Amino acid sequence: MATRKRTFSNSSSSNNGIMPWLGISLIVILLDQVTKITIKQMFAFGQSRPVTSFFNLVLAYNEGAAFSFLSSQGGWQRYLFTGISVCAAILILFLLKRNAGQRMFCWALALILGGALGNLIDRVAYGHVIDFLDVHAGGWHWPAFNIADSAICIGAVLFVVDELRRAKR
Repeated sequence: MATRKRTFSNSSSSNNGIMPWLGISLIVILLDQVTKITIKQMFAFGQSRPVTSFFNLVLAYNEGAAFSFLSSQGGWQRYLFTGISVCAAILILFLLKRNAGQRMFCWALALILGGALGNLIDRVAYGHVIDFLDVHAGGWHWPAFNIADSAICIGAVLFVVDELRRAKR
């Protein structure tokens, strides 16, 4: 992170200022859960339906983390990733409250929070994360992902862009 100090809002406006960011997180969670429920109702596990020449819808379960990291470890990873998600959510809430006036930084955090909580809901409810977006090109398939994963990735990119912009100032 850049060493430049952030300007913090006063505590009363900071408390009010967190609500829009929580609203963004809630929208991500709702979109994520509605799409996962819809796919789960429309597809059998492993079923794939082509949408374009480079994109399929598929019902896949991921017991691990990104790119199925630790997915075949016998179940203990569910608790590890649940704990990481809870800790990340608490840290993000703290950062949102403290930096509510930093627009791009808070957009990044709100998207990451919504994505983390969307996947956390799956881990608690099902023991795995439901993935359904399958992108492929030239015979190579990216690991299936979901709306929550997309929000986390977009948030991470925004976070890096925000830090790079801050470092240039």
